[in-house]
Amino acid sequence: MKYATTVSIGEKYTLTIKEASRYFGIGENKLRRLAAEKPTANWVILNGNRILIKRKQLEKILDSQDQI
Repeated sequence: MKYATTVSIGEKYTLTIKEASRYFGIGENKLRRLAAEKPTANWVILNGNRILIKRKQLEKILDSQDQI
């Protein structure tokens, strides 16, 4: 049996760079650069060469910043 499940970006645990860019309003290149600068940050997951963003952790970090 096949289930078609659609999860909104706001409900996902991790986001791709493209999804995170749309969700946070930050450019894809900027997100890639931030992740490359701190690959061990608690909001970054490296899956091979694919970067995934932990949505809630990055939200908390951005809430505490005045600029990125």
